[in-house]
Parts: sequence; C-alpha cells; structure tokens
Amino acid sequence: MSQSSTPTLADKIGPNLPFLRRYARALTGSQPRGDAYAATALEAILSDPDLFSDDVPPKVALFAVFHTIWVSSGAQLNDAEDGPAARAQHHLATLTEGTREVLLLRTLEEFTPDQTAHIMQTDADEVAELLDIAYGEMAKSVSGKVMIIEDEAIIAVDLENIAADLGHQVTGVARTETNAIELFNRQHPDLILSDIQLADGSSGIDAVNRITENAGDIPVIFITAYPERLLTGEGPEPAFLISKPYTEEQVRSAISQAMFFASSAILKA
Repeated sequence: MSQSSTPTLADKIGPNLPFLRRYARALTGSQPRGDAYAATALEAILSDPDLFSDDVPPKVALFAVFHTIWVSSGAQLNDAEDGPAARAQHHLATLTEGTREVLLLRTLEEFTPDQTAHIMQTDADEVAELLDIAYGEMAKSVSGKVMIIEDEAIIAVDLENIAADLGHQVTGVARTETNAIELFNRQHPDLILSDIQLADGSSGIDAVNRITENAGDIPVIFITAYPERLLTGEGPEPAFLISKPYTEEQVRSAISQAMFFASSAILKA
C-alpha cells in the first residue's frame, strides 16, 4: 500500500468523533461538558499519538483514550454545578461504579462485550455483570413524566410503551410543533423525547427550543436518521441523541440516563 493510501490519524478519528461526542454528552448530561471531555481526549491523542492503538478498530481506540481521561477525572460531574446537574450528581452517587458507562457503550454505541471490555480496561464477564446491574439500578432509581413528540403512530406507541415499562408517566404524544407547545402547557414533563421531522413539516427541534426558552433546563432526547448532523460540536446541539432505526435497548438506556438530569424527577427509595 502506498503512503498516500495509508489512513492518517485524522482519517481514523474523524468519522468516529461525532459518536464520541454523543457518548460524552450522554454521560455528563450536557453538550458543553461532554464536548469538552471529547476535546480533551482528542488533544491527548494529538500530543501523544501512541495513545491511539492500532490493534483495535479506530472507534474502540478513540473511546479507550476517552475512558482513561474520564476515569482519571473521577468520572463525575463538576461539584460546582447546580440545578439539574447537582441533582444528577446525587442520583449518580447511588449507582454501582461503571454501570452507566457499560450501558451506554453496549446499547447506545453498540460495542461488543469484548470491545467494551477493552475500552473500560476490564474483561467481558465484568461487562456482562455491570450491564445486568445497570438495567436494574437505572430502572428502579428515578421516575418522572415523559412527553413524546412523534408523528408516526407506531413509533409513538412503541416509545410510550418503553417509557411506561421503565416506570415513567407519559403525559401525551404531540404530532406537530403546535401540538407540542399545547401539550407542554397542559402538563410540564421531566423529560422530552422528540423526533426531528414532524407530520406538518414542522421541526421537533423548533418545538423543543420554544418549550425550553421559558421552561428552563429539561432533558431532551432527539431521534434522528442523521445523528452526525447534530454531533458536529459547532453551536448548540442536543445532549441526548438516538439514531434511527433504534433498538428498544437504546431508547431504554437514553431515557434512563436523561432522567437523571431531570430537575423534578423522583428519586426512589
């Protein structure tokens, strides 16, 4: 293979960086904090390219560097945070260490058990154990109200069932931007689950922006067939993002993670 056709470090990292941002945002519940962690991982690799292993797929190598930084920082939110982030810190203290990371790596990012083990510097047996613990702990620890913005009836019903199975109350389903504003005004949710493109050509993003403009911090999970477009790191972008077509495990994981950052979600005994 000629030198010109050999993939560069940028070639290996570039396509996977949006998904690292998605993972980091889901861990921290914040675009700025998540993107800052992702940028730190990138800076570390640029400073010492040997950190980026060629023995595993590029996405695995990138996430492994990120995880080293995440763990060395204490894998915690900023103690100076207030509001939803401070409440999330309290919730997170009740979880077994490593469970949230395993849940996201296995479900949201769809790494294999062995790949997840490599990223977390452990073994596949522990990954399986942490995943089982994660499902139990996350489902039991927080409950709240979920609002769904989705124009496809089958998908809406599916999302309703998943949220309900996790113990959350669904306040309703909106099919358009106008419906979403009306539904929100009737009953304020703790979490919004929204499609991007709606029935009348309106935008789920516009609906959420109008809602959150005056409602403060409400965790939002966006569902889109083109996640890369909302993971550029340029300007305001969502903290929680699910790709279409999604799996039930991905939705369960995202809802459980996002609910930890809800300002009025109930911490169960």
